[in-house]
Amino acid sequence: MEAVGEKKPRPRRKRMTGKERREQLLGIGRELFAERGFDGTSIEEIAARAGVSKPVVYEHFGGKEGIYAVVVDREMQKLLGMVGESLTADHARGKIENAALALLQYIEESSQGFRILARDSHAASGTGSFASLISDIATQVEHILAEEFKRRGYDPKLAPMYAQSLVGMVALTGQWWLEVRKPKREVVAAHLVNLAWNGLSDLDARPRLESVSRKRRSE
Repeated sequence: MEAVGEKKPRPRRKRMTGKERREQLLGIGRELFAERGFDGTSIEEIAARAGVSKPVVYEHFGGKEGIYAVVVDREMQKLLGMVGESLTADHARGKIENAALALLQYIEESSQGFRILARDSHAASGTGSFASLISDIATQVEHILAEEFKRRGYDPKLAPMYAQSLVGMVALTGQWWLEVRKPKREVVAAHLVNLAWNGLSDLDARPRLESVSRKRRSE
């Protein structure tokens, strides 16, 4: 029988494996980078939240820059993977719809990751900027537009520019939608595709700026 006042020994906490500790630090870093950005996050706070000393963080990642680089790379690969998988429809409009939905799905389900990427990746990431990520996604959409342009008699060499415009439109709308979260994801995607597809379906083969044309005529 236990003596009165005798304290039971505290159960020892299970020590994390190296892999578990690494994932813990990455998770904490992801939260802080999303909330405060790279410059607003300190190695001291990451260590404190993890309940470890700074040398432990340095041992795993060499510093804050190492954590940030892994976080950004993971988020970029996740987003690129989702968009790539979405381009499986058998017709052009379906592919654009799926790509818009995939980007909005990533924003909705990985809000912290998108906040990190949209802040424009710090040089410490070593993986480029948000602009370069958008360019990578646009490259995947480019060939879809090129095929449509050929079919409709437009210059397929202009497809890269249109792809950048379309993906940029969705990404910037996504940044706005991240804060308001209304209307629903499918509704936002439908409106984006409506603007993009109906605009593309009635393109001028040789577009001109009306204001410039009027000015030249008046001169």
